[in-house]
Amino acid sequence: MLRNLQQLACLCLCISLTEGRIWAWLLNMPHSAPKEGSMMTRRESPLVAKGHVEVCDHDRACGRGFSCDRHFGLCVLQRGEGHYCRRDAQCVRGLSCMFGKCHRSIPNGQEGARCKVDRDCDAAMCCARHHGEQVCKRRLVPGESCYVPDGGLAFSINQICPCDEGLLCRGNRAPPWRERASGYQPEPTSWTCQVPKP
Repeated sequence: MLRNLQQLACLCLCISLTEGRIWAWLLNMPHSAPKEGSMMTRRESPLVAKGHVEVCDHDRACGRGFSCDRHFGLCVLQRGEGHYCRRDAQCVRGLSCMFGKCHRSIPNGQEGARCKVDRDCDAAMCCARHHGEQVCKRRLVPGESCYVPDGGLAFSINQICPCDEGLLCRGNRAPPWRERASGYQPEPTSWTCQVPKP
């Protein structure tokens, strides 16, 4: 009986340790291992042909066509369009790392280009988050939903621009709000950009 209890305790301990290691591995797992770099073209690289892999702590240590994978501290081939990345230097020239993948660079000011403030974008656009990255987005036109949550994850990851110039964000129903103990509460589905009534 005592031996069975010891075996059971040992089994429970092993399971909890294994579960902890699995979670740690999942949370720290990179997008792709450095040996996968740019779809295994690394085999053809001069670094591998010499029989060794370069260790690095910055991109300049790797040479042309390579970047430093700072997580592993190894030089890897720069990646092509559609491949996973963590920063611009991991993508080949002409591509940017956006939303975790290498994409064609968008000229400054145009829709989808990176920005920091509204003036970085062309007219009728604003600088707002899309999947957590600040990019130029167009302002809303009449009839588009303009409801913005008070906060939370949805607000911090994806944002919308305000209504275009001359439009107001108003409710479609009467009344466009409801009374609650906490006060004014807009209806998420009823707010759209509208031309102000005279």
